[in-house]
Amino acid sequence: MKENKRKNCIYLDHAASTPVSGTVLEAMLPFLTDFQTNPHGSCYSARYALDAVKKARKQVAELIGSEPSGVFFTSGGTESDNLAVLGIARKAFENREKKAGKRLDKKDFRIVTSAIEHPAVLNAAKQLENEGFDVVYADVDSEGLINENDFEKLLTKKTLLVSIMTANNETGTIEPVGRLSALAREAGALFHTDAVQAAGSIPFSVKETGADAVSLSAHKLNGPKGVGALYLKNPAIVEPLMFGGGQEKGIRPGTLNVPGIVGFGKACEEAAERLENGGASRLAGLRDRFLDGILEAVPEAHLNGSKDKRLPGNINISFPGCDSSTLLVMLDAAGICASGGSACSSISGRKSHVLTALGLDDKVINGALRLTLGHETTEEETKKCIGELARIADNYRKMGILRAL
Repeated sequence: MKENKRKNCIYLDHAASTPVSGTVLEAMLPFLTDFQTNPHGSCYSARYALDAVKKARKQVAELIGSEPSGVFFTSGGTESDNLAVLGIARKAFENREKKAGKRLDKKDFRIVTSAIEHPAVLNAAKQLENEGFDVVYADVDSEGLINENDFEKLLTKKTLLVSIMTANNETGTIEPVGRLSALAREAGALFHTDAVQAAGSIPFSVKETGADAVSLSAHKLNGPKGVGALYLKNPAIVEPLMFGGGQEKGIRPGTLNVPGIVGFGKACEEAAERLENGGASRLAGLRDRFLDGILEAVPEAHLNGSKDKRLPGNINISFPGCDSSTLLVMLDAAGICASGGSACSSISGRKSHVLTALGLDDKVINGALRLTLGHETTEEETKKCIGELARIADNYRKMGILRAL
């Protein structure tokens, strides 16, 4: 295989995945070399690995303001979302049947989610719909925000589960999950939030959110890929999707990924320190200067999502009339890595369901770029990107392709 020697690109795709920090890698290495044992073994090496897992569980819990006992490790955000949506809905229905003392019809019981959720939630909800449940999708406004009054109308006394993401992976729009969770609780429903994009980027507390379940992923906050967590206020609300040796209290059995878990814990610790030291504000300031620079250089460009209620590192911006895949090729040739939306949307080849839900025109959707910054992104890098976008836009302008809305 030919070695990829291109290492000095400007990386503006942190919403897809973040670089593993040097200190995270350093924390992981001993468990890839000297302590390779199963943490549930009986030798010293196994006990050392198990202690490291306990430490990581505490580090993850401290980032989200929970007790360590509520953190269950998974393979990532997708598994956490599936375990929450499928596991909670099925268990809640089972409990309703036990309470009624008779068989009940699933079509009488509702699952509420939104039109802009990650595919891991949407496809899990689709599975529940296939099983017979009544699944409804909350609409969003032109900024991608859920209207609380419209949301409340979807809730019934037979709503089992509500799943609303904390922050959108494409537009970065931050939803009012604390208030939505309270409305769900009043209706007697359990509440899950996908906080994969939010945790570590903005202050997030399970207590303030009031969520019964929260999905997390390590590789979105400078940790390794292939590891995540599901926070559960009460483990009894979930029916496991997998069966095995009883690890993670039977919620998620399977031999623990010790190096990944250790890296996840260290990444959470570092993310918490950055937030404590004003990292979110610094990044938001850089994002705003970056956005202002793009809009000044390309006045035809259109910001997608909320201007104010968005993640500090997210810019989702459209160049109406242009093709995002061509824009990405041009940026890549200039040494700039970005995306046209979520990585999952790129795999499917379909246009963004998120931008479609915002009611945007096809020429806006097709010309969308997602430029997402990380805490290591520099002012110089954003300025270079602005210059390249200005050059590309000028060429499109001369061809009559790029036009203002």
